[in-house]
Amino acid sequence: MIVVGAGPAGSTAAYRLARSGVKVLLLDRARFPRDKPCGGGLTERAVRQLPVSVDAVVEEIVDRFELGFRYGTRFVRGGERPLVLMTQRRRLDAHLAAEAAAAGADFRDGLRAIALELDDDGCTVRFGGAAASAHVVIGADGVNGLTARTLGFGSRRHGVALEGNVSYVHAREDRWRGRAVVELGTVPGGYAWVFPKGDHVNVGVGGWRSEGPRLREHLERACSAYGLPHARLEAVRGFRLPMRRAGETPVRGRALLVGDAAGLVDPLSGDGIYEALLSSRFAADAVLDLLAGRQPDLEPYGARLERDLAPMISASWSAKLAFDRFPRLAFTIARTPPAWRVAERLLRDELPDPRAVSGTMRIPLQALRALAHAARRPGHAAAVQ
Repeated sequence: MIVVGAGPAGSTAAYRLARSGVKVLLLDRARFPRDKPCGGGLTERAVRQLPVSVDAVVEEIVDRFELGFRYGTRFVRGGERPLVLMTQRRRLDAHLAAEAAAAGADFRDGLRAIALELDDDGCTVRFGGAAASAHVVIGADGVNGLTARTLGFGSRRHGVALEGNVSYVHAREDRWRGRAVVELGTVPGGYAWVFPKGDHVNVGVGGWRSEGPRLREHLERACSAYGLPHARLEAVRGFRLPMRRAGETPVRGRALLVGDAAGLVDPLSGDGIYEALLSSRFAADAVLDLLAGRQPDLEPYGARLERDLAPMISASWSAKLAFDRFPRLAFTIARTPPAWRVAERLLRDELPDPRAVSGTMRIPLQALRALAHAARRPGHAAAVQ
């Protein structure tokens, strides 16, 4: 068994398989610890997918969300229970890879996969003048990785984002501690954010792919609006946010994709860690079923992903269109108490299927769907605020 990529999806898949007695080779092109551009937030629903504790790498506990509109009107919700655990990918990924190795996986960092070859009996991965073969390969090397390109998923639609860090030496620590700030109506197809970490804040902007040339301008404006010195930004990095198409099955023979390699980023939030961890669990189950002879192939993995993620992705696309085309109306809906109850239950994994919402919580979802429907009609651009 070979896993290409030691991010959260790859390492947790390797951990689950190694713990089940499978011989696993886990590869990553980078030397660990290494950083990755990412907001670094672990929602409760993501934490519930983890097979190991991450307490050692949590830097901040967020219990409040501050939602703003175009750096003006804003409101705060929460304050009762933890909502998001903040970490850094440099620490999280190293921790999960170490846990996979401790479980028995052969973890090799600094080893770049250069070719993936598939046949009826399995797969061969070539790297650094050598090669390894296995019955199954899990591709977890991200949106730009070898496995997605080789399996024919290299041209997915995607969003773009740009982020950087500002040390608390240059930022008001009391302003940001314990809260995640999200600014709507600022970046077409996305938002601006500020997330607190151990000794700094992470500030970023993300939106439609077409916003790529303007991301630096968006980021500078966000820093100015939040009172963060743009000149003090460190580790500024851009990245892509891959989004799968409905019904797309990231399986080719004896190879499958997880996490960002499978395009599993939520269209509305841009979060991909929950989806990465969920897909790694499903992938490990599918591999174990194949190896044990309980299933003839890996196709159940794709069907399970579609069944569990499609309702949420559909709801996220509707909300994304509503916020993008009718931002002021959508923001007004978002600040209502029923809307916050929906968001809170989603973050805490108490609402796996938006279609199951009942009572007053249905009202904001129905309103956002109506706006999304209006946005899809010809001539909707005249209604953009």
